[in-house]
Amino acid sequence: MVVIFLIKNKTTFQNSPDSAGDKPESKLAYSTETFEDLVNKDTDSDGILDWQEGLYGLDPNKKETTSGTPDSVTFSKLKAEQQGGVEIKNSEPQVVENLTETEKFSRELFGSIAAASQNGTLDETSIDQLGASLIEKIQNTPPRKVFLISDLKITDDDGVQAFRDYKNNLNNIIKKHPIDYTVMDVLQKFIIDENNVDMTALEKLDPIIEQTTKIINEMVEIRIPNALSGMHLNALNSLQRLVENLNDIKLFDKDIILAISGISQYQTNNTILESDLKSLGEAVNQKLSQ
Repeated sequence: MVVIFLIKNKTTFQNSPDSAGDKPESKLAYSTETFEDLVNKDTDSDGILDWQEGLYGLDPNKKETTSGTPDSVTFSKLKAEQQGGVEIKNSEPQVVENLTETEKFSRELFGSIAAASQNGTLDETSIDQLGASLIEKIQNTPPRKVFLISDLKITDDDGVQAFRDYKNNLNNIIKKHPIDYTVMDVLQKFIIDENNVDMTALEKLDPIIEQTTKIINEMVEIRIPNALSGMHLNALNSLQRLVENLNDIKLFDKDIILAISGISQYQTNNTILESDLKSLGEAVNQKLSQ
């Protein structure tokens, strides 16, 4: 996860030397610039900070990324488009934003840095706190869809034949939608080395997402003995979470924080799925062995 983040953000910070040249100050620096300098940097002097230009695909070295159109105009237009419109609430316009997780976090991050630099509290402790905030965001992306027990087709029949039918239906679903390679196979091809990734490798996630989604849809439709409903639901939601992780990983170029979140959570969610399937399988086999 750290390797991927560094690949996407090729920036190395270090402590900046003081005027004597032999003692580090508390401010972080990149080359000879402090972190505060980077936050407030406007290379092309067009009124848009370099980090803001990066968020909106503009060139911080040019006042006109697109010839003939000032970046200030493009910035305002793109920002308005991403805000997604205006709602009227209590007679006051409320902006409805449509930002990626990376854009949201970047805005929060640089806003915090700017505020800290202005009041003189930008030190290693505050940097550590910002880093911890990033890690928490990456590790705790909530699921977008959660299946409920009411979504399932549950039968009151907990007999041996009902269990046998359930097992056969589940096995048929899995056989119908085979997956010839693993997500880890894809990620290994994606990460070439510590400095490079192969974005085309992520296209191989599409068949896995497609097949897994079909499995999920068919698992919702089969009849489930009541005694297995809770375990079936757990497995279903674990599969759904993995699909969301994979869709997030595919956004590496557009939303790095969401993509890294997907990568970092995948192994944990996969382990949970394996546990859920094991519990389900053991329950079915125990019933059939009676």
